[in-house]
This record gives sequence, structure tokens and C-alpha cells, in this order.
Amino acid sequence: MSEASTVLVTGGCGFIGVNLGRMLVARGFRAVAFDDFSAGSRRDGEEAGYEVIEGDIRDADSLKGPMSQARYVIHLAAHTNVVESVQDPRTDTDVNVIGTLNVLMAARDAGVEGFVFASSNAPLGDVEPPVREVLAPRPASPYGATKLAGEGLCSAFTRSYGLRTTVLRFSNVYGPFSYRKGSVVAVFLRQIMRGEPLVIYGDGTQTRDFIFVDDLCRGILAAMERGEAGEIIHLGSGVETSINELVEMMRALFPDREIRTVYEEPRPGEILRSYSDISKARRTLAFEPEVELSRGLEVTKRWFEESTVR
Repeated sequence: MSEASTVLVTGGCGFIGVNLGRMLVARGFRAVAFDDFSAGSRRDGEEAGYEVIEGDIRDADSLKGPMSQARYVIHLAAHTNVVESVQDPRTDTDVNVIGTLNVLMAARDAGVEGFVFASSNAPLGDVEPPVREVLAPRPASPYGATKLAGEGLCSAFTRSYGLRTTVLRFSNVYGPFSYRKGSVVAVFLRQIMRGEPLVIYGDGTQTRDFIFVDDLCRGILAAMERGEAGEIIHLGSGVETSINELVEMMRALFPDREIRTVYEEPRPGEILRSYSDISKARRTLAFEPEVELSRGLEVTKRWFEESTVR
């Protein structure tokens, strides 16, 4: 397979990366994962079809070789835990800002054709939903601030160096291979399978936009191949779901189990309501989520039940 078809995925051995790798390989791309395995597994990456290269995005020199063969770059590697970012903002800055700068510089120097940056709704902070691209950012956590910095760097590299960058703001992603994730669907599934109560921070009326990982990956590939330079695009389901509603869906998934809940104080830095206006994604990427939450949860549950924790 030619070098022109190579896609370099930072963080490729993590949850989203593994699902994306399978899709890349199925579409005929040569997929290369660059990962430090802090949130991913080499075995998962290799089984997804990646050529796996161990490395840390904070080490600029280690990116040069892998980047030299890439036609496209999908930058997923990040420190993503909001609560931990409040406790230790320096780590978030090192990984999410300096690391992103290193990846952008390596991509610029290698002359890659397209660069997709994985952001989130966190740069916008606690705003009245639905969140959309035109809203002014007001991050409520260091994590949100570092993602906003990454978005700014992408914009600067497009305008200063002509690198075609596309920023994708992901909503709450769930699905197979999320066994290490700290997001609510994965946490709830682990708690249920261990016979533990579901821990809810706040009163459960807080809302999120849950997108199945396959839908997200289709959006990423569309942005990689035809995303417009310098654009920010929200990817989600466009549906607002409360945590209490999610609990009831979990109870329906596990009718033979007693599922208890424990309510605790809200955690610093977390927002109350969030869901995405995906009209721009529909317009520019022909993006349309296909998997409803109830079906996606059933697929994810089945994967958790059938998989051995690695």
C-alpha cells in the first residue's frame, strides 16, 4: 500500500482510536498508531490493524519518523479527565497544549494533506444548550482551557502555514473498547457488573449528548477527507439525555439485576447541561448519526459482557 494512503493516529490504541483503526483498515488505508499506552493497549491497536509505534507526543523528536510517511493525521492523544485537570492543570497543559503543538509542527514539516484535531464541548463551558460553533468559549475547567488552546493552535497553523486543520468537538462518546474510560456509560457498566451502586454526581438532572463510537468515527473520516481548513465542527447525536434517564435505560438493559443509585456532590469543573447542534456537521460533512442510544447501549453492554478486561 502506498505512503499516500497512510493515516497517522495519535492515541490510536485508546478507545476511539481502536474503533477508528478498524474503520480505516476496512476502507483501505494504511493505519499507523502513535501511542504511549497510558490510556490504551498495544494489543488492542494491533488487533485493530494498526502498525503501532510507541511514543509520547510531548517528545517532539519521536514524532518526526512516523509523521514523514503520513498523508493524514488524526490527533486523538490527550489527557481527558476533567476532574483530574482541576487537581493537576500542569499535566493537562503539557499533554494537551505542548503535545498538540509538537504534533502540529511535525505535520507541518512533513507536509501532510489534512489534520483532524479531537476537541470537545468543554471549551464552551456551562452555556445554554444546544452548543454550537458560533458560541463564545468560556471553559469551566483546565481541561476545557487546554482544548481551547489546541483549537487556537490549529487555527494558527492553518492561517500561518497553510496546514488544512479541522477541529471536531466530540460530545460524550461510548461504545466497545471503552473499558478504561472514565465516561459515564463505561463507568456505569463496570459498576453494574461488579454489583456496585451507580454513583451520580449531582441530582441526575444534568444532561449529556451521547454518541455511539461508530457514528463518531464516520464523522472523523469525513472530516479527514473533506473537512474545510480552519473549521470547527460539533459531532454528537443532537439529543439531550439526563443521567437519570440513562440510569433507567441501564435498568432496562439489566432487568435481572437490582440497580441501586448513590447521589454525591457535583464535581468541580463539570457542566450541568450539554448537547450539540450538529447542523454544521450535516451540512459540511454529510454527517448523520445512525445509532440510537438504546441500541448503542445494548451493543456496548454485549461487548463488556463478552470481553475479558485486558
